[in-house]
Amino acid sequence: MKTVYLIFGLLLSNISFGQNVQIRLSGAIKGLETDAQFKHAIISLYVVNSKTGKVIFDKNSQIGLAPASCQKVVTSVSAFEILGKEYKYKTELGYSGEIKDGYLKGSINITGYGDPTFGSWRYKNTTAEKIVDTLYAIIADKLKIRSLDVIYVDNSKWGSQTLPDGWIWQDMGNYYGAGCSSFNWNENQYTIKLKPGKQVGEKVEIISVKPFPGIQMLNELTTGAKGSGDQAYIYFSPYSALGFIRGTVPAGVDSFFISGSSTDGAYSFSGLMADKLNRSGLTLNNGNYSMFNAFMNNQSYSVLQPEKILGTLYSPTLDSINYWFLKKSVNLYGEAFVKTIAYEKTKFGSTDTGVSIIRNFWKERGIERSALNIIDGSGLSPANRVTTNALVAVMQYARQQSWFPSFYYALPETNGIKMKDGYITGVRSYTGYVKSKSGSEYTFSFIVNNFEGSAGTVREKMWKLLDILK
Repeated sequence: MKTVYLIFGLLLSNISFGQNVQIRLSGAIKGLETDAQFKHAIISLYVVNSKTGKVIFDKNSQIGLAPASCQKVVTSVSAFEILGKEYKYKTELGYSGEIKDGYLKGSINITGYGDPTFGSWRYKNTTAEKIVDTLYAIIADKLKIRSLDVIYVDNSKWGSQTLPDGWIWQDMGNYYGAGCSSFNWNENQYTIKLKPGKQVGEKVEIISVKPFPGIQMLNELTTGAKGSGDQAYIYFSPYSALGFIRGTVPAGVDSFFISGSSTDGAYSFSGLMADKLNRSGLTLNNGNYSMFNAFMNNQSYSVLQPEKILGTLYSPTLDSINYWFLKKSVNLYGEAFVKTIAYEKTKFGSTDTGVSIIRNFWKERGIERSALNIIDGSGLSPANRVTTNALVAVMQYARQQSWFPSFYYALPETNGIKMKDGYITGVRSYTGYVKSKSGSEYTFSFIVNNFEGSAGTVREKMWKLLDILK
């Protein structure tokens, strides 16, 4: 009988605690609604019991809002399900032409299939030095040549459109707005070393650009106040020859670094391979090209196709790539996942096709397409619209899958909660899992659009509300 009373008491305690959470969340939301920062904002919060699915709190959960990087959980879960935890990208090394007396009258061909980690510093086997050395070793071992005509890097498998529709000019020139093609290199990034002036308003000097992105830079940077941080933006369009750097970097430091997105990572890589061959004693007679660079130089597309494959390099597994995608919010990885889903299903890596496949996947699992009105894989576009109800449904679905530990591990821990966060202008968002002191487990999504003032202040207020769930 004592056991029955104990169980009954615990049940009443949990019910009481759940009701208390509802009351406190309701009060906290009303507090935000009367806050000047949220006067013209839309607030959406949806919380369910992770184990039972019972709704704990619902505020505007069916209104589609810009989710920012919280949208990444949709891409992540979709990739796990459609591509598989062990999926790997490949990059092929081949050649075309005839070899006679140590001379390849033809080309070395390197063909990409979308690997976003190729040349990345995040893994020891994908670094630029490791990749270049590995490919050279294969060429030296299997071809034994002293000279060749040309190096071609084929980035054609996903077409020429590297950026999703809806991305804004302020984003696409910066590292987090790097475009995604079927051949990516060094996460399609380059780094600019800057020297600020000593006084506010003085011109900023460009010291170096590595690796060189192949574009001319018009420097309009000025020096900002000491401690003002990175307020610099790079503006340019894909395949453009001219970029602009605007804004400020802080005074009080000898040097300052910013990162931009490369127009054509495949061409940058072809230059590194050409340099490696030349330094190793191989003569390159007619230069190095990416596919699009070859087009601009009136080269025939037919010569880009390898006649024989010499070797294949493979990426880390998808669950490993997903770790960085969620943990460090690498937009390029999400865009690669979407295009890869399209390529595996249709043999062409289109963002629009990949997004449509993802939306249909979730429609079959009870989430209306209009609740996932997405146009990219990373949430960078301000035109994305997702409901908190849909995000929670995706997170709840993930909990039931065999790969869930990998997904959960990749979620950042922020404010003591395992959750993905998102931020673009006017948007703050969080979605994740939290366990309360009483043992209750919650799955939640919390989005605010169109707030006023400091994003940092909004973050603190949202965290304070989420503390109620702890």
